[in-house]
Amino acid sequence: MKRRPQWTAAIAGAVIALLVAVPGTSGLPVGGVASAATTEESPYARGPAPTKATVEATLGSFRIATEKVPSGQGFGGGTIHYPTDTGQGTFGAIAIAPGFLETEAAVAWYGPRLASQGFVVITFSTTSTWDTPDVRSEQLLAALRYVTDKSQARSRVDPNRLAVMGHSMGGGGSLIAAQKAPTLKAAIPLTGWNPNTIFSDLKVPTFVVSAQNDFIAPDGAHSRPFYQSLPASLNKAYMLLAGAGHMVPTKPNVTIAKYSISWLKRFVDEDTRYDRFLCPLPANDPKIAAYQGTCPLT
Repeated sequence: MKRRPQWTAAIAGAVIALLVAVPGTSGLPVGGVASAATTEESPYARGPAPTKATVEATLGSFRIATEKVPSGQGFGGGTIHYPTDTGQGTFGAIAIAPGFLETEAAVAWYGPRLASQGFVVITFSTTSTWDTPDVRSEQLLAALRYVTDKSQARSRVDPNRLAVMGHSMGGGGSLIAAQKAPTLKAAIPLTGWNPNTIFSDLKVPTFVVSAQNDFIAPDGAHSRPFYQSLPASLNKAYMLLAGAGHMVPTKPNVTIAKYSISWLKRFVDEDTRYDRFLCPLPANDPKIAAYQGTCPLT
C-alpha cells in the first residue's frame, strides 16, 4: 500500500512526458505543459484551426467581398476586401501602404490573401507616389479610420483591433504609424525604408521582413537596425529572406504570407493557435537566411 503513490506519480509523469514529446497533443507546446494562455481560446479567434496548408494557401476559408474606395479620403483611393461571414462576430482591420513611386498595385495581392483568412483589409495608393514615410504613416491611419467609420464593411470591423503594414517607404510609414497610434495591435514593415532607424519607444508587436539582396533599403541600414532598436520587452520578430531583393513583397510570396498571417492572427485576434508557426523560431528553411524573435510570445 505504501508503494501506490509512487506508482501513481510514475504513471502521471509518464503521461505528461508523452504529451510533451508529441507536438500538438492536447494543445500542449513542445517542451512544456501548456499555460492557461495557450489553452484558452481567444474570443476573437476566427476560422478553423490552422495547419501548415491553410497558412500557406493562396486563399483562406472565408468568402470575401470587395469595395472600391475613391480618392479624397486622406489617401489616394484604394480597395477593401472583407469577409462576407456575419456569424462569427467582428474582424480586425489592416491597412497596407505601397512604397516610393508605387501605387496600390504593389500591395494589392495582400487584400484577398489576408481577408480570406478573416480580416478586413484596405490596400491603397498614396496621395503622391513621392510621399515620405511620415506622410504615409498618416495615410495608413486615415485608411483605418475610413474602414472603421465610413466603409460598407464598418459593421464587420472591431475598431479596437487594427494593424498596419507597408512596403519600402510604406514599411517605414507603418513603424511611424505604430509610434503615433500605440493602441494598434500589430505592425509589419516589408523591406522597410526610413531615414530614422530608432524605434525604441514602440509598444506595438512588430514583425520586420527584410531581404538579403536588398540594395534599395539594405538590411544592415534599415530592417536590422529597426528590429534591434525595438524594446527587449516587446513581442517582435525579424525575418531575412534568402536571396531576395527589395521588391519581393510586391508579388505573392508564400513565406511572407505565412508568417504575416500568423503574426496578425496572434496579435490582432489574440489567437494562440498560431503560436506554433512563430515559436519555436523557424529554422532550416532554405527560403529564410535568418530569423530572430521573442519566444514565448506574451
